[in-house]
Amino acid sequence: MGKAKVYFTKELTPQAVVKMFEVLDKQLPGRVAVKVHSGEKGNQNFLPPEFMAEAVARVNGVVVETNTAYAGQRRDTQKHLELLAEHGWSKRFEVDILDGEGPDMELDIPGGLAIKKNYVGGNLAKYDSMLVLSHFKGHPMGGYGGALKQLAIGCASAEGKAYIHTAGVTRDCAVMWKQKAKQEAFLEAMADAAGSVVEYFKGNMAFVSAVCNLSVDCDCCAVAEDPCMKDIGILSSLDPVALDRACMDLVYAAKDDPGQPHFLERVESRNGTHIMDAAEKLGYGTKDYELICVD
Repeated sequence: MGKAKVYFTKELTPQAVVKMFEVLDKQLPGRVAVKVHSGEKGNQNFLPPEFMAEAVARVNGVVVETNTAYAGQRRDTQKHLELLAEHGWSKRFEVDILDGEGPDMELDIPGGLAIKKNYVGGNLAKYDSMLVLSHFKGHPMGGYGGALKQLAIGCASAEGKAYIHTAGVTRDCAVMWKQKAKQEAFLEAMADAAGSVVEYFKGNMAFVSAVCNLSVDCDCCAVAEDPCMKDIGILSSLDPVALDRACMDLVYAAKDDPGQPHFLERVESRNGTHIMDAAEKLGYGTKDYELICVD
């Protein structure tokens, strides 16, 4: 596998999201799922629908989300739909909670490092391609959240999330935290799950990540720290591993940012970049990339 191309702009606008998709020169066929993080109730850092609007329109996509495995407004399908309306998503777009009803879709992972199956929202079967719009930021458990997390936890059903968190021990959300896997196994399970979604779409995917609102906490946190670092920009790639690596490298390069040590402590204390190592080992992406600046 040669170097992946990753594109970068410092511009942080809805128009730049579209530009960074278009520079990939990738046609997404058929019905397009647009994976976003819609934000937990109370979270102040998630990227609003206005920021994504032009990109969703550009691919004529459906905004997709999944229910959570933890208690909160996004755990229950009806309450989740109400929150999607409250946050403005369903007012602007067609939205689909992939595991909102019906059975999960089971994806095989024959070469998985930690799990051999992934359980995603059954409605994923309705889509031919996917645009992954990620907010790159910290995460309390994974260390950071980017494109790989959007593919893994982001596409998994609620029960599938429990399966990933326990590295294949249980799909029971009620006992998930009592049987949580060791950190390395959890990160490898996420890498396995992300790879199964990449395999499912067979190249009909594109990835755009906004590195801004850089809190150590995820958009899934109802009570999250405010951003600690300055905004960096938007990156895009056809390789989710290279994209996450490039986002992380730009954080490391921001040595003059006084908030950088706090952000990096979150990532490094959780061994967050191990997910990239695992994903590269699985063969669906590379950490070796060429960064191409876009005016």
